[in-house]
Amino acid sequence: MPSSSRNGRGATPMAGRLPGLACALALACALALAAGPLPAAHAAATEIIGAGATFPAPALQAWAEQFSRESAASVRYEPVGSGEGIRSVTARSADFAVTDVPLTQAELAQDDLLQLPLIAGAVVPVVNLPGLGDGALQLSGPLLADIYLGRITRWDDPALRALNPGQQLPALPIIAVHRGDGSGTSFLFTYYLSGVSSAWLERLGIGSRLVWPVGVAAKGSEGMARRVHDTVGAIGYVEAAYAQHDELATVQLRNKAGNFVLASANGVRAALASARWSRPGYYEVPVNRDGAGSWPIVGVSFVLIHRRQDDHADALATLHFLRWTYAQGGGTAHRLGYVPLDDPELLERIESSWRQVRDDRGPTLPTGH
Repeated sequence: MPSSSRNGRGATPMAGRLPGLACALALACALALAAGPLPAAHAAATEIIGAGATFPAPALQAWAEQFSRESAASVRYEPVGSGEGIRSVTARSADFAVTDVPLTQAELAQDDLLQLPLIAGAVVPVVNLPGLGDGALQLSGPLLADIYLGRITRWDDPALRALNPGQQLPALPIIAVHRGDGSGTSFLFTYYLSGVSSAWLERLGIGSRLVWPVGVAAKGSEGMARRVHDTVGAIGYVEAAYAQHDELATVQLRNKAGNFVLASANGVRAALASARWSRPGYYEVPVNRDGAGSWPIVGVSFVLIHRRQDDHADALATLHFLRWTYAQGGGTAHRLGYVPLDDPELLERIESSWRQVRDDRGPTLPTGH
């Protein structure tokens, strides 16, 4: 796999396995009993603030709304991008952050942060081409890289026509839309391009914020989705939930096995099947993985929280919310186009990790809580 440039935070993938549904449901039920809504005595007048990645924002905001209705605590999630979220939690202006760019063990230790995988989803190329609906266009990784390198500039380019013999590709210029802000989605997208295109790796590499050679910039996933939706001839990249919400045409992408696949929950799970969660900080980037149906660009969003907390009530409310997302947030995640992390072994490890969070009273979650 490619190594990372430091305008993003790099990664290296490998192996793991998916759970049996019955085991996952049993563990979820146990977690639900432990992570119900926060009692009013603990959470009166408590506001929990989260900030970070736009990739999982629809799920985080839906979870926040539901938890706030069921609990005395109020939760607010600000989708400001992975980089800004990391800065916010480091400065303690947010109770937790969410990032699509996993931090290394050294980076976590520097700011005394705990990092846990939260939710997974697919990064999908999306297009606005007259006459071509969802899934009609086929692309390979090298051709996608050539588009963003400015080597392929028109939709009727011979290389694109050769890959799409049954389609009438329009005689239009390609408008490549990229993120202009520090973006975990860009990190995942360029991580993929760096693995499938030596030209991309040598010229640009992996990054959450790049000096893009061509195209126009958009801010946030919502901005990217709007720009593609409103621009004929555009191509962009967003989390599948945004493509679903804005009814954008996604593409079939050739995966590592050589098959053209559409983004799907099963495709994301196939990629996660090789995840190795044993690394420090659960460091994992499941991009371009093996599997006949594996989707090539899968991202995991990670939650960051300080191990040492200043305020017991705020810390307790934050942990209750985060534990609640694992126990009761799966249905909402599925509905919005995400894939919950439901491996029972992984969930047990995450549950035990909360014991590392401490405040002036000792462990924020007492034994048996």
